[in-house]
Amino acid sequence: MTADHTTSIPIPDATIPRRTLCTGLAATFALPFVGPAQATPLSELTLYGPPAGPSIILAYAVGAGLLGKVADKVSFKVWRTPDEMRAGLTSGNMQAVVMPVTAAANLHTRGLGVRLANVMTNGLLYVISTDPSISSFADLKGRKITVPFPNDTPELVFRAALDKNGLSAGTDVELDLAGSPIEAIQMLLSGRIDTAVVPEPAATAAMVKAAASGKEIHRVIDMQAEWGKITGLGPSMPQAGLALSSTFIEEHGDKIEPLLGALSKAAATVNASPSQAASHTAAALELPWPVIEKSIPFSNLVATRAHDARPAIDALLQAIARTQPKMIGGRMPDDGFYL
Repeated sequence: MTADHTTSIPIPDATIPRRTLCTGLAATFALPFVGPAQATPLSELTLYGPPAGPSIILAYAVGAGLLGKVADKVSFKVWRTPDEMRAGLTSGNMQAVVMPVTAAANLHTRGLGVRLANVMTNGLLYVISTDPSISSFADLKGRKITVPFPNDTPELVFRAALDKNGLSAGTDVELDLAGSPIEAIQMLLSGRIDTAVVPEPAATAAMVKAAASGKEIHRVIDMQAEWGKITGLGPSMPQAGLALSSTFIEEHGDKIEPLLGALSKAAATVNASPSQAASHTAAALELPWPVIEKSIPFSNLVATRAHDARPAIDALLQAIARTQPKMIGGRMPDDGFYL
């Protein structure tokens, strides 16, 4: 088995994932069942994901040869932009793709035939800063905070946390919106800003790069913990997961359980041995191995079935629907969204 990859997004000294938001939609399909004894591996399967934390699980599962019951040849490829992902799903070239949960919900509710199979991270957003004195939202009062992706999950979650802590955006805290995590960390490293909200592995990459130049950037607030205070469900923010196309579900339904089982095993190994995971995945993800290794403990990587994670998923989608319903297709996804 080989781990193929497409060209990723380079920045000086590190590659940080770009925005993983797209639009589309999904219809509901029944899951065919074929007993494991009857299943024959596919001849070939390609798994797709962004150059970000959850894809470490995919790349490791491929590189470690854990998907033999799913296909004779399995490869992993990075998708770089939302347009690329959308085109791949629409054309049928991509059938098993890691994407933001919000994007999968959008695709489902718009009728594109996508269902969420699992959740692969329980959240990887952090406030990082050159000021180590920051330790809580109260310490953000009177400051300017840079947040990537206007009107997307990071901003919406951060605004909700401000409100929970009795702070007002624009009055108590000035929001400075950046186009991407790359832009935010470049401004942080250049000294143009001092505090930003970024996902992994961007947070780790910023700290590693700063250290290399004799500077310090600190991880000061865990946004998963802040989100847990809002939902009451604990520090769980299901940001991304594996989505399957209707074609894959209809034609290869018997491969879903072996696939999810292999990803669960991969997630356990990745979390238990970040260095081993980094050695298997650095080339495929085109991320420096020290960044991968150091980011894994902060990426909350999991492989939880979508139906088991539904309470946490619904809490996130409902919060987004209150202010940006278009992000999830204008309405909450129906029961068929959750495999």
